[in-house]
Amino acid sequence: MIEDFKTGVLLVNLGTPDSPSVKDVRKYLREFLLDGRVIDIPAPIRWALVNLIIAPFRAPKSAKIYKELWLEEGSPLKIFGLHNEKALQEKLGDKYVVKLAMRYQSPSIQDKLNEFQVSGIKRLIVVPLFPHYASASTGSVYEKVMELLSKWQVMPEFSIVNYFYHHDKFIEGFAVNAEKHMATQDFEHFVFSYHGLPERQIRKGDCHSVCQFGSCCDTITPKNQHCYRAQCFETTRLLVKRLGLKEGTYTTCFQSRLGSDPWIKPYSDFVIRDLAKSGVKSVLAFSPAFVSDCLETTIEVGEEYKEIFEENGGEHWQLVESLNDSENWISLLEDLVLEK
Repeated sequence: MIEDFKTGVLLVNLGTPDSPSVKDVRKYLREFLLDGRVIDIPAPIRWALVNLIIAPFRAPKSAKIYKELWLEEGSPLKIFGLHNEKALQEKLGDKYVVKLAMRYQSPSIQDKLNEFQVSGIKRLIVVPLFPHYASASTGSVYEKVMELLSKWQVMPEFSIVNYFYHHDKFIEGFAVNAEKHMATQDFEHFVFSYHGLPERQIRKGDCHSVCQFGSCCDTITPKNQHCYRAQCFETTRLLVKRLGLKEGTYTTCFQSRLGSDPWIKPYSDFVIRDLAKSGVKSVLAFSPAFVSDCLETTIEVGEEYKEIFEENGGEHWQLVESLNDSENWISLLEDLVLEK
C-alpha cells in the first residue's frame, strides 16, 4: 500500500523572547532589529544602532513590560500560536502536517523546515500570521523561507499566503469580539490602531509612484494593492461597514513608531490625546494588525493608550480582543490553507 503524500503547513508569527529576562529580551531584540527588512538602513549603521544603543538601553525596559505580559505557561504569543497549531492540525486531518515557527527566536523557521524535510512532505504552504503585507513582516518571512529552501537539493511544491486583511472571517472575528463590548456600553468613538512603519518603507514598495500618504489609500487599486497603509484603511472600512458605524465616529491610526524618522500617520497616541481633549469620553479600540494578543495590543493599546486617554479627560477605554485561538480564526486558517 502506497503511503499518502502529505502537505506541510508552516504557521509563522513574528517572535517572542524565550523568557522575560533582560538577557533573553536583548537577544530577541538583536535578532529582530538586525533584520535588514525591519531597520532598512546600511548594515554597518544598523549594527551599531542595534548593538550599541537600542539593545543595551531598551532591553531592561522591555523586560519589565514582558514580565507584566508573561503567563505561567509562557509568552501569550507563543501560547496562542501552539493552540493554533494543534487546532488547525485537527481541522485539516492526517493529509497535512502543521507546525508553528517564529521569524525570530524559537521555535525557529529553520528547525521546522528541517523537520518537514526529514518527514518527506510533497507540498509546503507557509502562512505568515500577519493580516496585512509589509516588507518588514511577511516580506521577511518570504526571504527567510526562500533562503533556507534554496539550500535543499530537492524542493517541495511551495506557496505562501500574502495577506488576508479583507477576508470575511477575519472581519467577522473582530466584529464579533467588538459586539460583545458594544452590547454593554455605548461608545462615542472607535479607534482602529495598526502597527506603524517608516514612510520610507512604504515609498520603497511604491512601484507606481502613487503614494501620497493621504487620499491614495481611500480605495484598493491595482497600483496600491500591496501597500500596507492602504490595506489597513481597507480593513477599517470593512469593519465599519460590518458594524454599521457612522461617519465621523471612527479613526484609523498607527502605533509603535521608533526613532526620529517620519512614520505613517496619523499617530495613535496623538489621535487618542486629541480625542480626549475634544471631549470624547468613551472609546472602543481595535488593533487589527495582530491576530494574537501580545505586548503591542495588551500593553500598548490596552494599558498605555488607556492612560493617555484618561490623563486627557477620557473616562472609558476598552480594547477589542484579538482573534487568538477562537473557532472563527482557526476556520479562517483552514480556508487559507485549502485555498492554496
